[in-house]
Amino acid sequence: MDFVKTQETTNQLMTHLADLTVIKADGEKGPFYPYKISLVIDALVQAPNTRAELKQAIFDQLATFKSEVTTADIRQVFKDVLCSMGHADLARDYDAYRERDEQKWLAAINPSTKLDQLFGRSDTVVHENANKDSNVFSTRRDLTAGMVGKSLGLKMMPQIVAKAHLRGDIHYHDLDYSPMTEMTNCCLIDFKGMLNHGFKIGNADVEPPKSIQTATAQMSQIIANVASSQYGGCSADRADELLAPFAELNYQKHLRDAKRWVTRDKQDEFARAKTKKDIYDAMQALEYEINTLFSSNGQTPFTTIGFGLGTSWIEREIQKAILSVRIKGLGKQHRTAIFPKLIYTLKRGLNLKPADPNYDVKQLAIECATKRMYPDILMYDKIIELTGSFKAPMGCRSFLQGWRDENGQEVNSGRMNLGVVTINLPRIAIESQGDKAVFWEILKDRLAVSKKALLNKVERCKQASPKNAPILYQYGAFGKRLKDGDSVDELFTHRRATVSLGYIGLYEVGTEFYGPNWEHDQEAHNFTLSIVKCLHDYCAKWEEQYDYHFSVYSTPAESLTDTFCELDTEKFGKIPDITAKEYYTNSFHYDVRKNPTPFEKLAFEEAYPKYAAGGFIHYCEYPNLKQNPAALEAVWDWAYDHVGYLGTNTSIDHCYKCGFDGDFKPTAKGFECPECGNRDPKTCDVVKRTCGYLGNPQIRPMVHGRHEEIASRVKNMRLGDIDDAD
Repeated sequence: MDFVKTQETTNQLMTHLADLTVIKADGEKGPFYPYKISLVIDALVQAPNTRAELKQAIFDQLATFKSEVTTADIRQVFKDVLCSMGHADLARDYDAYRERDEQKWLAAINPSTKLDQLFGRSDTVVHENANKDSNVFSTRRDLTAGMVGKSLGLKMMPQIVAKAHLRGDIHYHDLDYSPMTEMTNCCLIDFKGMLNHGFKIGNADVEPPKSIQTATAQMSQIIANVASSQYGGCSADRADELLAPFAELNYQKHLRDAKRWVTRDKQDEFARAKTKKDIYDAMQALEYEINTLFSSNGQTPFTTIGFGLGTSWIEREIQKAILSVRIKGLGKQHRTAIFPKLIYTLKRGLNLKPADPNYDVKQLAIECATKRMYPDILMYDKIIELTGSFKAPMGCRSFLQGWRDENGQEVNSGRMNLGVVTINLPRIAIESQGDKAVFWEILKDRLAVSKKALLNKVERCKQASPKNAPILYQYGAFGKRLKDGDSVDELFTHRRATVSLGYIGLYEVGTEFYGPNWEHDQEAHNFTLSIVKCLHDYCAKWEEQYDYHFSVYSTPAESLTDTFCELDTEKFGKIPDITAKEYYTNSFHYDVRKNPTPFEKLAFEEAYPKYAAGGFIHYCEYPNLKQNPAALEAVWDWAYDHVGYLGTNTSIDHCYKCGFDGDFKPTAKGFECPECGNRDPKTCDVVKRTCGYLGNPQIRPMVHGRHEEIASRVKNMRLGDIDDAD
């Protein structure tokens, strides 16, 4: 009976504490979270019995507050209890901890601290973006400005958000740009509106193009200017259908010439041959132009081109030219182009089976993927099922939801994302110490902070003026042409734009609760899926409340895979299969160290994008596929009804010294040829999937954690796996 009475008393105590309102230093109010007391006590005290006694005493004292308590009150109660129970030394440790925390905050908001990291060539600062060459003056200038932007940006957001970011509870993405400036993130450019109606760049009023060559030249100029006016990737949706009318102008011109100089029975053949050559030249020029562009932030624009649904002969020729140009490669050495990212669409009845009219283009896409990793694949029907309409992603993986304007017209191009905030899920799992109730309590708290961070991003974007980014707001890239006095918010609100809640490390969460080999445990799978569903449900509530589309985003985590893990290693030590790996696993992905077949991997992952439709992609790791394209096709065909977006990671590294083709060996000094040890970027071509995009780590090194993750990747198939599946 005594135990029952004690348990009842404890339950009443915790119920009362749950009803307490905490008033923070800045006057903001929020709920009381008992787990925070537990975390501090656990960090200070080793003996379990002492921990329990101290926690109970602190909770008892806090229960004397009727309805509200300040953070200052909580700290005082905490210290009073420690001292009264003979632990004055722990009280001093606590004060020292708070002093260190305050000094860390002051350093973070001091631009000099960040600049010292940059000039000291800090690995995390210099290599956090594998697309930026930190040796180039324009990039150095951007990095310098970014360090100042990060410091000032922390002071511009709610302090609870800034400190959560610094601790590693959440990550406020692209802090070097936002909130210091009112920039947006990624977008689908409205190329159709701009090319058909003209636009302005600088002092030039640009007229609609009269040929496909001019159209692609204008596209590259638009891409450069858009990339300099935002901080994320930009995409051209359905590029084959977009460019076909301009190639038709070439055809008509050649047909007119043919009528003058060619016999009647050869006129169409002549005009088509000339047009095919124009198309190839135009697509080759676009590829070279994008790869030689530099935006104002010192990097090649993150660019994506979606294509594959066109059916006319011109549209088919554009598709084939895009792929053929990529297969050929860049320059005399025929190196793999890093940009643009190519995304080819599969559609049942169009190109999936040998009897389909565009099946030959699919075969070319397969050849291209075996040699250049791109194109990635969109499954037409699955994308509609998951996102509500068909469209390419913005940048590498950020998807818009289906949306119609005031006239009921479906709109995709001209829409954008306003930013991303990512939750550190592995940290929550570690802090919960195997208690799922505590896990959900902490997650609820982190979601409240993430909501504040996302609203901060929205509010900053709304403060832009159309003249801040004319190419976006006044000349058509965002679909409408605003005047100087118009509010940019009309392009964001009513769910036209997205703002994204990211997450990382579901594998590590599952490992904390179920052990490192949990992927075949249905209960574990359901638990991790319920986490993503929880994020989705919160986003849906926020969307109803604020009328912006809050989407769940499976964060690519190029540098974050390193940052979160490094912070958690410092806080919790090396935990086997979690922090000891020195990286966290992207979003919902299967542990990269294991070797399921492609079918097993995709079957495991396919449930998550239902709740994370704001951003997702699946990958499979393959050996050299150049001699076995049928194996890749078998995976594509099986995946059609299972996943919406699939990337190919295969061995395409090449050594120009010894002729080796395959996977370079990861070493502490970078990747090297396994045959001759070559690491010279001038005589080797090393291409790896760094996040959603490809990167060349020999030319532009990546952060340590991403290098470790890539080095840990195991192939998802043996050559016999596909044959067995067939």
